[in-house]
Amino acid sequence: MRDAFAAAGIHAPWEHQATAATLAWEGKHVVLATGTASGKSLAYQLPALSALATDPKATVLYLSPTKALAADQLRAVARLGLDGVRPATFDGDTPREEREWVRQHARFVLTNPDMLHHSLLPGHARWGVFLRRLSYVVIDECHTYRGVFGSHVAHVLRRLRRAAVRYGSAPTFVLASATSGDPAGAASRLIGLPVTEVTEDTSPRGGVTFALWEPPLLPQSTLSLPIQSVSPVSSPPDSSSVAVPGSDALPDLSDLPDSSPDSAADESLFVDVELPPIRRSALRETADLLTDAIVAGTRTLAFIRSRRGAEVVASMTRRALEEAVPGLGERVAAYRAGYLREDRRAIERALLSGELLGLASTNALELGVDLVGLDAVLICGYPGTRASLWQQAGRAGRAGGEALAVLIARDDPLDTYLVHHPEAVFGRPVEATVLDPANPYVLGPQLCCAASEAPITESDLELFGGPAAAAAVQALVEEGALRRRPSGFYWTHRGRPDVDLRGTGGAPVAVVESSTGRLLGTVDQGSSHAMLHTGAVHLHQGVSYVVDELDLDDAIALVRQEEPDWSTHARDVTNLSVVNVRSYVDAGPVGLFLGEVDVTNQVVSYQRRRIGTGEVIDTRPLDLPVRELRTVAVWFTISPEALVAAGVEPSDFPGALHAAEHAGIGLLPLIATCDRWDIGGLSTAGHADTEAPTVFVYDGHPGGAGFAERAYAVASDWLRATREAIASCVCEAGCPACVQSPKCGNGNNPLDKAGAVKVLDTVLTALNTKPV
Repeated sequence: MRDAFAAAGIHAPWEHQATAATLAWEGKHVVLATGTASGKSLAYQLPALSALATDPKATVLYLSPTKALAADQLRAVARLGLDGVRPATFDGDTPREEREWVRQHARFVLTNPDMLHHSLLPGHARWGVFLRRLSYVVIDECHTYRGVFGSHVAHVLRRLRRAAVRYGSAPTFVLASATSGDPAGAASRLIGLPVTEVTEDTSPRGGVTFALWEPPLLPQSTLSLPIQSVSPVSSPPDSSSVAVPGSDALPDLSDLPDSSPDSAADESLFVDVELPPIRRSALRETADLLTDAIVAGTRTLAFIRSRRGAEVVASMTRRALEEAVPGLGERVAAYRAGYLREDRRAIERALLSGELLGLASTNALELGVDLVGLDAVLICGYPGTRASLWQQAGRAGRAGGEALAVLIARDDPLDTYLVHHPEAVFGRPVEATVLDPANPYVLGPQLCCAASEAPITESDLELFGGPAAAAAVQALVEEGALRRRPSGFYWTHRGRPDVDLRGTGGAPVAVVESSTGRLLGTVDQGSSHAMLHTGAVHLHQGVSYVVDELDLDDAIALVRQEEPDWSTHARDVTNLSVVNVRSYVDAGPVGLFLGEVDVTNQVVSYQRRRIGTGEVIDTRPLDLPVRELRTVAVWFTISPEALVAAGVEPSDFPGALHAAEHAGIGLLPLIATCDRWDIGGLSTAGHADTEAPTVFVYDGHPGGAGFAERAYAVASDWLRATREAIASCVCEAGCPACVQSPKCGNGNNPLDKAGAVKVLDTVLTALNTKPV
């Protein structure tokens, strides 16, 4: 083994690699939490491969959150050329004829939590020989296991430990993580065992130049409107919205009349209204920077927050390159989840070989794939956490050379706050990973999975959470899902429990071209209502398709190729009711609460907008089912008297609260390990359950994901940053950089920027002066 590493150019490990490897070799569970490109792979390869070399029967299981990372690690282990290791991947891309060979012969199996949950553990009898000889379990990029997904994975690992004990093994866990807060605590919660942390990074690295880039403001524009359309209107009594990532859209004009005056009309009946200032699209800015970098011969990876955004950036970059240097556009591609296996592998090979000079990717390439030779990374929009930011920036310069990283701010409250407060990026430690294995919406289904694999005994209950597990098992017995026998608790149904680890809401929706029957890719169930509704424009590898039909029962969307001059944007409606209050702070006229809520959400329509100008063409209705969610929320109430005393008139309550809600959702990722996909919100001038003006922010996952609890714990810090982000924005009446949400369910109406500052001042004053 030493000879193999020496032949690969590795003659000795760095100190942190040696420390972690030694702890693992001694049988201690260990987590190595160091920076990107610090050689974490070697720290688990040393003990794992040593075990395989010294014990010809030993086996190793490697878990990664993505298939791309597992494929990269397979290449790294196979390149060593060690006899008898027989490494192999076992995931959804593995052909069925190969899976039996992997079960019988592979000693170093690389898979992911989904495959462990859906295949390996339910079929543990067929894997009995492998489990009996299991020496090490490697959990790579363990900081990604957060929220509901992380809570599910924590129980999958407990099920793995139970199966290993059943077959007579007690494997050592070796975890690798990006730099994070409290890595030992997070790793211990994940595997349910004490873990030793190694955090001092002793590897050398080249310098990184890190730029914070704010796109410029576009020239102020005006809109000609009929005089009667700009007269004051009454605000609706209730406003609600679900926060989704911004998309650099113009202000919502869907409710205004046609602004193009008829040629015969009297122009004196129209007035020019000045539109709020907006910044140049972060997507377009990223495409321009990527184009410039490729023309200069700089190998560059652009991270885009959404699948659609990655396709758009790649398409714009290709067009610009073809105009500048014909043929150069072919050296740019998009990369995202949902591509077919052969497409993903071809793109990965082309990037590694240098055939591709630029790539626009979602966070699918954020994790440890060794992209040797990249010079620069463009990050289009804050990725949600400082841990992800540094992971993405670390993709460049991995061969030890100097590198460039650029964070391009979207017109979004959090992004704007960060580019004007760089100390929030560079002066703070990365976040701790949030996960809650006791979440009842996770614990119950996972106990059903465990019972379907083998009866749950009294001793197993301690493994799955002690008193919480005992209460959950009792509830499952009462529901009829489990049956108690003297030998344990048994699963009562024939089929296996249908449990989705990633909380996507069911099987992915297949995107199929109507004319040919060709499978283009997939979209997760949770995003399908907004991305694949009838009439939606769907981008795939730079080609536009229009959805003809979405069949949710069969999980299929039929599309046709078309190049419309408009884009589509889904609109939704949300309602919320309070179930119970877990904790609260009485601050006089202000109340701060944490508790359970029921949320219903429905995509009800979509807008068509002109590409380039953002002009709203029309709004079309949709008939999609309502989605229901019981989750955890943080909310604050303010007495109407306090709002009036702060200078907010009753008619302005809805707009002030709505603006504060939008900004609060935008700034929550600053203090919790979440992004805007993870959370939602609602505001109202008089909620039925609180009987007061109220702003809710809730976790977008069944049972909660820990984000609302974090917001409740540091509410003053969160709301102070929110207030500062609104007050410091240069706009007059509110814009996407402070209080607008481009996909607000109410079309960003009403919004009162000045009122939001007064609302937050009132809340902060009350919270900071409350009796101890």
